[in-house]
Amino acid sequence: MDNSSARKTLRLLQEKEFTLFIFTRFIVIFSLFMQTTAVGYLIYSITKDPLSLGLVGLAEVIPALGCAFFAGYFVDKMEKRTVYLYCILFYILNAALLTGLTSDRFMQHANSHTIEMLIYLAMFLSGIIRAFLAPASFSLLPLLVQRHDIPQAITWSSTAWLLGSVLGPLCGGLLMAWIGINSTLLISMICLFLALISILYVKKKAVPITKNLGILKGLAEGFRFVFRSELILAVLSLDLFAVLFGGAEALLPVYSKEILKVSEVGYGWLRSAHGMGAICLMFLLAYIPLKKNVGVKLLICVAMYGVCIILFGMSTYVWFSFFMLFFAGLFDGVSVVIRHSILQLHTPSEIKGRVSSINMMFISSSNELGAFESGLTARLMGTVPAVLFGGIMTIMVVIVTFFKAPQLRKITLESKP
Repeated sequence: MDNSSARKTLRLLQEKEFTLFIFTRFIVIFSLFMQTTAVGYLIYSITKDPLSLGLVGLAEVIPALGCAFFAGYFVDKMEKRTVYLYCILFYILNAALLTGLTSDRFMQHANSHTIEMLIYLAMFLSGIIRAFLAPASFSLLPLLVQRHDIPQAITWSSTAWLLGSVLGPLCGGLLMAWIGINSTLLISMICLFLALISILYVKKKAVPITKNLGILKGLAEGFRFVFRSELILAVLSLDLFAVLFGGAEALLPVYSKEILKVSEVGYGWLRSAHGMGAICLMFLLAYIPLKKNVGVKLLICVAMYGVCIILFGMSTYVWFSFFMLFFAGLFDGVSVVIRHSILQLHTPSEIKGRVSSINMMFISSSNELGAFESGLTARLMGTVPAVLFGGIMTIMVVIVTFFKAPQLRKITLESKP
């Protein structure tokens, strides 16, 4: 273990505002994953149609993509902590909507179609909020640490995200089995209140003074930067298509009910497996950061992610399915750290919000597009063939990227931007 890296990591955690940011990020992600776990299980229970799981993702991704064009521009012009705070506040209001529509009184008087449509509406609103949360979080992080600490800060930020993505579904599954879906969503809303209180203790930060180009020219500047950089474009494209085709986890309600035949608790464990693998890797990378040959490592890990998805699709054993998702998360964790490190280190401060929004359009929204792709292909060709197709396509994307983006194979995180 590199002692200087370990000391730097521990010193970062002693920074009060950075620690508050990490705690807030964890609580927000924990709450939202608990929420989506309950929502996915509920809507499949109502419809018995795998396409409905894809429609949940599509309902969230449409506004996320639509608003992303403008969200990054506005975040660049506004105070980042304030934007982050308002996003959490609106998430609380949306959680209240979900809690209300899953209450016993509402469920008894509303038909299943009405409940389904309102769930889609809640996810639509969630997509709008996320369009602003992602660039606000991306832009706020480098304001809390020194530039030379950014790679370690990104690792801890990713660790907080992944820890939330592990514990959220796991607790969601346990709580659904114990106290029901409505109470699970209520606890999710209470957790968001804790995140709101936490971010209040982070001071407002100065807004960089930049030339006002106007919204259309400002947006164009962000897109020009991304599409003129072979390295950033290659990294974003690789993850876009890998996540798009490798979205097997969207079909976990189908796998848990129809193929693996496990309860809500088992479903929660399967939903958490990916994050468990990623977070194990993140804790290691927090002390042994990636520096050399990161491009080659990225390509290998994305290919291995595709292999794990294929093996998961073929499995009929719960324990084997769990470990395939675990290793898929481990390999995906490498991709997360490398991508975010490259974006932070190679993007000028004055356009970080816009580049983050483009990143969200490429990556974050591809999770929902991947969910829709998985749901649609499962409807057309069956659940298992859909997962196998996705894994094979992920490997094909890696092969194409290897030959089309030679600069990616040479990148190291020691390089100067």
